[in-house]
Amino acid sequence: MQKYEIVATTLMGLENVLMQELTNLGAQNIEKLRRAVRFVGDDELLYKANLSARTALRFLVPIEDFSAENEAELYSQAKVFPWEKVLHLNQTFSIDATISGNHFRHSQYVALKVKDAIADRFREKKGKRPDVDRENPDIVINIHVTGSEVVISLDSTGLSLDRRGYRKKSNEAPINEVLAAGIILMSGWRSDIPFYDPMAGSGTFSIEAALIGTKTPPNLNRVFCLQNWRDFDHILYNKVKAALKSEIIEPDLQIFARDILPKNLEIIAENAELAGMDEYINLKKADFFETEPTTENGIVFLNPPYGERMKIEDVFDFYSRIGDTLKQKYAGFEAWMISSDKEAIKKVGLRGEQKIDLLNGGLEARLLKYELYKGKK
Repeated sequence: MQKYEIVATTLMGLENVLMQELTNLGAQNIEKLRRAVRFVGDDELLYKANLSARTALRFLVPIEDFSAENEAELYSQAKVFPWEKVLHLNQTFSIDATISGNHFRHSQYVALKVKDAIADRFREKKGKRPDVDRENPDIVINIHVTGSEVVISLDSTGLSLDRRGYRKKSNEAPINEVLAAGIILMSGWRSDIPFYDPMAGSGTFSIEAALIGTKTPPNLNRVFCLQNWRDFDHILYNKVKAALKSEIIEPDLQIFARDILPKNLEIIAENAELAGMDEYINLKKADFFETEPTTENGIVFLNPPYGERMKIEDVFDFYSRIGDTLKQKYAGFEAWMISSDKEAIKKVGLRGEQKIDLLNGGLEARLLKYELYKGKK
């Protein structure tokens, strides 16, 4: 089977986790980029990666690269490419563009020039052109410009992979599914370790943990743009999907999702059911500050409210109480907390064993790991 270059995009700070995922899937020549990972694979790996990767946002397959220092060069170079071998006349397409450097100022203008080049080439070759559909295109084309270097890729994914499909409802500021999965994988959590999600919100941490614990591919029920490609192999795709389904297990998971708000509990229950993970999640109304863990050890995952995200009256006091509760009630546990309020984090009063910078909902955030020792260290 022919091998080719693939680029997986991800969130800031998750590159190393994604590299490990891709290694486990059989990727070769893996190279870390900024918010992305480059590797070599074949169709089977591309199908498997889209269905099962937990920390990727999308998988791009480069099909052309050239230099262009202005709009005229961009247009002429893009028009030379044989788009009729990629697109059918009856297929719709859209173009995403990202730019850095001084040659091009606006990504939307870059996308527009490439769209014009594709349309004009089709008119000359076929007498008519395919339509653009920004909402639900058959083919998604990605343009990445760095300085004068232009890389054109086919987006094999379409709707980004954090859109798992189980979160129909959410609270004010849910954590991104890819980010939640990345944090869980970073922690080294295993299915035999009790999992605590005491400020569960929309239940994303708990649902992602259940998907990981059962070895359920997160994107099994998705459709992908690669299914509209001319060389899409239906037989191979179904074979890959069946093999992934056969690896799903039914372990005895201890996942404790808790929240103080009844409306959040309803949202979590609905989302967990949509994900098919409700039987693995122990869901109850509880106040983190007033309840005890039911096991002697485990890992706690916290995405507490903070200033920009959800207003609370005294954020410093709130974070101080989080630290006190962890010290007093969770000795022998490990805790991972993500927050965008770096001043409030200091009020936790615990030394972070690890500190990792991430993005959460477009905000710069910090992930901290706390080892909660019994007695004095």
